[in-house]
Amino acid sequence: MWGFIIAALISAALAGAVYLTFRFHRFSVVRSIEKKSRVLAWLVSAIPVALCAVFFVYNVFTVVVVLVHLVLFSLLTDLVTFLVSKISKKEIVYDVKGLVALGLTAVYLTVGFFCAYHIFRTEYTVSTDKASADGLRIVLFADSHIGVTLDGARLAEQVERMNGEKPDAVVIAGDYVDDDTTREDMIAACEALGKLRTTYGVYYVYGNHDKGYFRYRNFTGQELRNELQKNGVTVMEDDSLLIDGRFYIVGRKDRSVGDRKTAEELTAGLDPSKFILMIDHQPNDYENEAKTAADLVLSGHTHGGHIFPAGLIGEWFGINDRTYGAETRCGTTFIVTSGISGWALPIKTGTA
Repeated sequence: MWGFIIAALISAALAGAVYLTFRFHRFSVVRSIEKKSRVLAWLVSAIPVALCAVFFVYNVFTVVVVLVHLVLFSLLTDLVTFLVSKISKKEIVYDVKGLVALGLTAVYLTVGFFCAYHIFRTEYTVSTDKASADGLRIVLFADSHIGVTLDGARLAEQVERMNGEKPDAVVIAGDYVDDDTTREDMIAACEALGKLRTTYGVYYVYGNHDKGYFRYRNFTGQELRNELQKNGVTVMEDDSLLIDGRFYIVGRKDRSVGDRKTAEELTAGLDPSKFILMIDHQPNDYENEAKTAADLVLSGHTHGGHIFPAGLIGEWFGINDRTYGAETRCGTTFIVTSGISGWALPIKTGTA
């Protein structure tokens, strides 16, 4: 499905580039240039589209997203100004329409860049009648996708923020690295985790990107595991651990693996009188997880929707049970973080 979405976005961007060039050709200054040189006029018309190519400094996906948003805001501006003109019976100068579209796109994407690079802290309180879990402080983060908006050094800064929370445990809910993460950054990011100060340790499950989709990455999923373990991180793949006799941590394999145990199999035999915390990278097994004795399920993966309206589409098609936030089903609390970075794009418009 994601291949189809990406192909559709690239096709839309190419069509949008043509549309925008013709649109900017209608600016009065371009019309004036055309009286002297048609070729120069068309070249000037293509400047806004050409400027989008600057975002190749990130990757082609960012260029596509910028172009598509410029097209959408241009169409929206045309629609709104058409309705205003009909109601007021006054024609709105075309240059105004174009400048408004450019301005709206710039403001919207600037906010998106800020949300991608600024890491917000969100606090949740989970109620339980299991006294052994009273006062337990858990720090959750996911989807660092090292190399997109975070490198090893910047992750080290976030580690200090986490230490400031005085956590009993830190949970990493997958997609710690990406296909484009370099070996050097992976090692630096893992070393940063070695500086976490907790009561009961750091626990990690693989996400769908951690082991790599392609062959060009210069480290393997096993080498990632080795570096994490070297820095005191417990890697969990369909495992359960009783921590200090107080609570369980259950770490699931990612759904993309295909051979993982069911939630019921993973919790069978656990003492239901003790608090059970489950880590599952993708939030899409709520029905089955709610039938178990799990008290809390922590996930990431969605990036909070990342680019609007991707989150809504994901829920409409049943790809995810939830895109962001907390809910309770049958006594099990589910929390999905929007992540501290995101896949490929240094822009977040679906969430902070």
